[in-house]
Amino acid sequence: MRQALTLARRGLGRVWPNPAVGCVLVADGRVVGTGWTQPSGRPHAERVALDAAGDRARGATAYVSLEPCSHHGKTPPCADALAAAGVARVVAACADPDPRVSGRGFARLRAAGVEVVEDVLAEEARALNAGFLSRVLRGRPWVTLKIASTLDGRIATASGESQWITGPRARAEGHRLRGEADAVLTGAGTLAADDPLLTVRLPGYERRQPLRVVLEGRAPVDDGARIWTTAEISPVWLLTARADTARDAAFGARGVRVLPVAAGADGRPDPAAALARLADEGVTRVLVEAGGALNAAFLAADLVDEIAWFRAPFAIGGDGLAAVAGFGLAELAAAPRFRPLRRLSLDSDVLEVYQRNSWNFQDGVGRCLPE
Repeated sequence: MRQALTLARRGLGRVWPNPAVGCVLVADGRVVGTGWTQPSGRPHAERVALDAAGDRARGATAYVSLEPCSHHGKTPPCADALAAAGVARVVAACADPDPRVSGRGFARLRAAGVEVVEDVLAEEARALNAGFLSRVLRGRPWVTLKIASTLDGRIATASGESQWITGPRARAEGHRLRGEADAVLTGAGTLAADDPLLTVRLPGYERRQPLRVVLEGRAPVDDGARIWTTAEISPVWLLTARADTARDAAFGARGVRVLPVAAGADGRPDPAAALARLADEGVTRVLVEAGGALNAAFLAADLVDEIAWFRAPFAIGGDGLAAVAGFGLAELAAAPRFRPLRRLSLDSDVLEVYQRNSWNFQDGVGRCLPE
């Protein structure tokens, strides 16, 4: 199962709206076939592993990181494919909460005479597919807030200088995070200040380019930014609460997709509405790389599931630009709280990863429930 989970990770950022699944077929103590869900979500991991195994799948055990699907979509049901291939036993990490599956895959396998074992490394499997689970059960993607700051939480000097606060290893790790995200989201302010491309620039990641999303505020975005001319690298979407038919047509001619979203009380796109719109489009994992105002908006709305905080070993001072702007918190009890997951040294910099306290994956049936 650990091998199946390792295989599944290869699909992160490339298979949405599908989950990232891995499958390992074992017969007579030997691995006879492996597979993971392919880009765009097809073929599924089980089909790839069965094709690799051929006749050796008969009588084998399939280790699958998620319940095999039971519905006809772009591919036939994997539960039927496993049974038809003569697989004798299916060991699954966790159930699939998708209403089209949700136990039906296991039921079809058992009805076909296949032995089914559930909940093997279930917690690890749910953590791996946190984005898929979040989209199915909460109607929004899993959100990771990425911050690169000084020790005192500043992301730029008073003059706006920010390149580079962290060193090469930390920046490379940030690119790896992009490579595992379905989408990277930034705001119009960051677009104007830094003109980022939001692409992955690591060897071996050339085909792991995320969807790039710009969230427009009350003021129009800079239409001369580099990102608008690079839609051939990976899709670029503009989420906006502003109606501008001429602007939208001009962006469309560049290959940029413009998606309207509801505005909040301040006239900016409502963060929850923006995430719901992305979920409707199939996005499961969003990496937010933005400025202090947008970071604060997501935190204030309790929409951040994870923080990846890169810290450089120096201070700028209080006149520097804060990583998180003020969001009107009056009482400590109301602050969104996170638990530390891991710490990684990257030369002189440090990456600290935190996860929101109010969500877990341990209810035993593949659903996420509040703690």
